[in-house]
Amino acid sequence: MTTANTPRSAVNRSRLGTLSLLAWTGDPAQGHDTPYLLTYSLGDGVDGPAAGEEAALAMIAELGLTVGDEMHDHTHDGSHPIQLLVEGGQAVVNMPYLKAQCPAPPEWLAAADRRGHVHFMIASRPWPEGRPGEPVSDEAFQSFLGDETTLVSSAHVLLPVSRLRG
Repeated sequence: MTTANTPRSAVNRSRLGTLSLLAWTGDPAQGHDTPYLLTYSLGDGVDGPAAGEEAALAMIAELGLTVGDEMHDHTHDGSHPIQLLVEGGQAVVNMPYLKAQCPAPPEWLAAADRRGHVHFMIASRPWPEGRPGEPVSDEAFQSFLGDETTLVSSAHVLLPVSRLRG
C-alpha cells in the first residue's frame, strides 16, 4: 500500500488567533494615493501574543514570503495563494488561514481601480487594539503602522485587483 506524503503545515491556526483585515490609502494631497490592505492578528490565540507572532511568521514563510523591506510583486502571478477580489465596496482576501472581507473607503476603491493593484501587508506583530468593527483612532493607527518594528516584521506584497466578471 502506498501513502501520499502530504506536507505538514508549520502553522498552528489556534496560535494565530483572530485575523483581521483593514484597508486605507496614503494621503492623496501629498501625492501618495497607494491603496494598502493589512492583515494582522489580535494576539488572542492560544499561548498568547508571542505564540501568535511565531505562528504569523510561519504563515508568511509558508506563503513563500519574507518579512522586511522586500516587496514581493505578484501582479503577474495568477498562481499565488493570496487572491484579492474588489467588489461592492469591499476588499475580499482569500488565502490559507484567512478568508475575510472588509469595507473599503471610496478613495481606496478609486486608487485600487486606477492602479490595478494594492500593497498588501501581513503583519507578524499582533495588534490587539485593531478590533474588527470598532473605530481605530489615528493615533493608534499611526502608533502601530508607523512603528519601524511593525514594518520590518511584516511581509509586503503587490496584489492584482480582481473583479467579478459580468
